[in-house]
Amino acid sequence: MTFWDTFVVGEPLVLGSHLFTAEDIVRFARQYDPQAFHVDAEAAKASVLGGLCASGWHTAAACMRLNVDYRYGRLKAWIEAGNAAPRIGPSPGFKNMRWPKPVFAGDTITFTQTVTEKRVSDSRPGWGLLSFTTLGVNQDGAKVFTFDGVAFQGTD
Repeated sequence: MTFWDTFVVGEPLVLGSHLFTAEDIVRFARQYDPQAFHVDAEAAKASVLGGLCASGWHTAAACMRLNVDYRYGRLKAWIEAGNAAPRIGPSPGFKNMRWPKPVFAGDTITFTQTVTEKRVSDSRPGWGLLSFTTLGVNQDGAKVFTFDGVAFQGTD
């Protein structure tokens, strides 16, 4: 079995959860997305969003951190089990990034990723492409973040 073989189409992988505190929301937004509903709780109450909420980019960054931690943990376990280190490639991109509901201060978002397709690369021998959907759900089960992505993965 190769590391490539461990990715199963349709199997959801729980990347982890992240608590969005008011302090972290404001800190991130001041540096990267200083819109009133991300940096000012009173202004946020009067906005269309109705309260202090995380920047979508903050949500995406938290998801990416959990994704990297999950992937490296999985890779470490694979190697510690006596397997050869696989080749890990970059992502050629993503599409359909959406934030269907705001992430409010105090929300805990759980991120999952599901491989939707695996295929061997036609142009890069020894490499495959994993297509996947990533989903973020709050503590009430509401979908707050989604995107479709692709990543290169060694097949040998």
